[in-house]
Amino acid sequence: MYTVRMQTIVGVLRGGPSREHEVSLASGHSILSNLSPERYTARDIFIDKQGTWHVAGRPVEPHRALRQVDVVLNALHGEYGEDGEVQKVLERNGVPYTGADSFASYLAAHKALAKERAREVGLKTPRYTLIEARTGDDRHIVESVRSFSQPMVVKPLRWGSSIGVSVVTGYAKLYEAVVDLLARGAGGVLVEEYIRGREATVGVVENLRGEELYTPPPVEIVPPEKEEFFSYSAKYSGGAREVCPAPFTRAISNELMQAARTVHTALGARHYSRSDFIVAPNGVYYLETNTSPGLTNESILPKSLAAAGISLPYFFEHLVNLARAR
Repeated sequence: MYTVRMQTIVGVLRGGPSREHEVSLASGHSILSNLSPERYTARDIFIDKQGTWHVAGRPVEPHRALRQVDVVLNALHGEYGEDGEVQKVLERNGVPYTGADSFASYLAAHKALAKERAREVGLKTPRYTLIEARTGDDRHIVESVRSFSQPMVVKPLRWGSSIGVSVVTGYAKLYEAVVDLLARGAGGVLVEEYIRGREATVGVVENLRGEELYTPPPVEIVPPEKEEFFSYSAKYSGGAREVCPAPFTRAISNELMQAARTVHTALGARHYSRSDFIVAPNGVYYLETNTSPGLTNESILPKSLAAAGISLPYFFEHLVNLARAR
């Protein structure tokens, strides 16, 4: 008599209508390549740039695609996939999925709200002003120049992967950067004080290695010499160096890991996250949290996990188990 072993059907969401479409395709491919075929049946759910869902190359309504899976591994990045929108779809259909729920996803993706939450729990974060729309005289942009020393950081309110982020000096450059982002549909622009220091990022994974909030070693991001920060081009051109474990003192490393755990909890993140910081002479500054970070071998969180001896297949299996346990 033969025993039929039922496999868990894992839907892998990738693509999406965001500016990080190609990055998401790579993360999804990584998941599909690293899920154990002995334990899981992987189902590729591709979402095109117009937001249409596809299974096996055919357009399909989301509820029909989700009816065929036991759990979803979300590899979407940026708008729709990381800001709570696709999470609402998954919740309406009652499908367990990896990553933060719809509210926590929205909160983390909204950089101003995330900063305020971080401040409430005692973390330092750069001073900022939020510009949500242009007015007739644009005085709010002028005031942004007056309130901060030069240079300033300009970033879209909700986009990820450092898309649209720039470091500018003076009113003319600030005005140009703000107007450009609003015209491109940013929905809001942060003008932030520029903190000089070393860039660091720290991952958090829940219930791993016997720890409720496990933090792999911090990673230091060393931008190319000609760039002042870890830009989108530096992230994906190979120009930046990602040093793991980061060569910080033990005290700084511990402070970074504690800050990552603190903000993960404060934002209500779930399963895993990755938070970015600046290590300045006067302390550690929180920048933002990514609730759906890249998941390729070259991505930062998998690199830090690998430094701790945790492979991608093991990590993905752990995420599936976390999602199904909720």
